[in-house]
Amino acid sequence: MNINLKRPLVFFDIESTGLDISKDRIIEISVVKLYPDNHTEVKTRRINPQMHIPEASTAIHHITDEDVKDCPTFKQYAKSIAAFLEGSDIAGYNSIKFDIPLLAEEFERCEIDFDFSKHKMIDVQNIFHKLEERTLSAAYKFYCNKNLEDAHSAQADTIATMEILKAQLDKYSGILENDVEKLAEFSVKNKNLDLAGRIVLNENGKPIFNFGKHKGRLVLDVLEQEPSYYAWMEKGEFTLNTKRVLTKIKMNPQKYR
Repeated sequence: MNINLKRPLVFFDIESTGLDISKDRIIEISVVKLYPDNHTEVKTRRINPQMHIPEASTAIHHITDEDVKDCPTFKQYAKSIAAFLEGSDIAGYNSIKFDIPLLAEEFERCEIDFDFSKHKMIDVQNIFHKLEERTLSAAYKFYCNKNLEDAHSAQADTIATMEILKAQLDKYSGILENDVEKLAEFSVKNKNLDLAGRIVLNENGKPIFNFGKHKGRLVLDVLEQEPSYYAWMEKGEFTLNTKRVLTKIKMNPQKYR
């Protein structure tokens, strides 16, 4: 089933030096832009992360320091990537938890103000996990009856993700609505305020911490009762986006009460 689009939907996947959003870097990004008339545009880029790629990561995606040593840095690509995403909604596999926060962190380092809140975000993995509980390769086999060749190649994973979403719309036609806004709502697990999911909205729409000793507590209550917690987070290894959201809450308490 073709996806009902009012504006382009960008599918993307990232290969990285590791899984720490605040420290690790993108080494490959592939973007498939699906337009309302159903034609696609594909861009895949290798990136020099300016840090060592750990052997454990190379074992997964098979990209080495040697492979990227002569590639441009993310900063050299950042403006063109942001421009390609602008005006589109965004989809990926595990993208809300990992790919989008990592991409946002890279944009922050380049001082590019890309507002992800203006884009609907569909996480194909969350749809899959809510309905079937499987991995990407298993999802591809389950929905598309194909083996995922070159798994952990950014482009192969991205194209597979697009095909899976189309197949999900066919399989769950009575459950999933062919509408980007509805798909985005369905694929979200928590109502995140920051992209890393450290601060989320509770059932009353109030910001609460989603980690650590204060998990489940109202952010404003913690900041009022333990002012040093804000300083600890500002100095800690949290993403720049998380720190920005925390500061916004601290500086505008009336908005978030």
